[in-house]
Amino acid sequence: MNVEQLVNAMTPEVFTNLKQAVETGKWPNGAALTEEQKANSLQMVMLYQAKVERSNEHMTIGADGEMVHKSKSELRNELRQAGQAPIAQVKLSD
Repeated sequence: MNVEQLVNAMTPEVFTNLKQAVETGKWPNGAALTEEQKANSLQMVMLYQAKVERSNEHMTIGADGEMVHKSKSELRNELRQAGQAPIAQVKLSD
């Protein structure tokens, strides 16, 4: 199985578990990842983000394999276009 087939065969649940494992350094059962597992899992997360997931997060991997960083104004505009209300608005008084 090549990398493309592996990424296309990944389910969203597997992706979520790999992403969480990379973020925490542990598998869902609490076992620590080895350095090799960390490297491989991170690579799979990045490939999945680039090839399958179309994320609107502020930082992700684009389809071209490059990192995508969105500014606050870009994120705000995307939320407005999607019809989502702001999470919170705070007015500061003097």
